[in-house]
Amino acid sequence: MATKKESPSRIADNKKAAYNYFFEEKFEAGVVLQGWEVKAAREGKAQLTDGYVVIREGELWLIGCQINPLSTASTHVSPDTARTKKLLMHKDQIRRLIGKVEQKGHTLVPLQLYWKEGKIKCEIALAKGKAEHDKRDTIKDREGKREVERAMKQRHK
Repeated sequence: MATKKESPSRIADNKKAAYNYFFEEKFEAGVVLQGWEVKAAREGKAQLTDGYVVIREGELWLIGCQINPLSTASTHVSPDTARTKKLLMHKDQIRRLIGKVEQKGHTLVPLQLYWKEGKIKCEIALAKGKAEHDKRDTIKDREGKREVERAMKQRHK
């Protein structure tokens, strides 16, 4: 039986991130997960909405990413849905990120969890927070695009 090669498929998105931040650079990081978390992620039980990335002792940690256990979870494992997860990147990349995060206004934000070659990866972004007026501009742009799409649909009918 031939093995099916998996293309990168999304598990969870952080839709709030684009509203709250400007992205300067994006990075891919591996995620250290327990077995029940991988199974739950495969079933789409992951959520990144309130997640953020911190740097502690030269390592990256994903906090606030919720992975809800399946009802068929093992009896000998006590699942912690909001467990802090370690992110894996090359040391030189982490050092570069530490330098950038120490600059005023920069932070690391998780954008999405996805499958890549059978492993779960997390896309993180070096981001700068948006001011309130920037958020209003984002909403105006989004609504403007919707209006254009509606007008185009009406025209093609």
